[in-house]
Amino acid sequence: MNDICMDTSASPRARWAALPGTIANWRWRIRFRWELEQKLRSDSHLIEDIGLTAPQVEAEIAKHFWQA
Repeated sequence: MNDICMDTSASPRARWAALPGTIANWRWRIRFRWELEQKLRSDSHLIEDIGLTAPQVEAEIAKHFWQA
């Protein structure tokens, strides 16, 4: 993970400055995984079209939002 907020060696000011970007990244992951789950449930052939397997998608969906 490349989030500066998790880097304890960074200054507090740098961590606060990076917080909006970190939150935006987390929100993107939530949305992406939600959309991936919807495609898996409704149009599973689309998953195969992008070169993924159902187990790969399920592993991605199971991740927490902070996990890359």
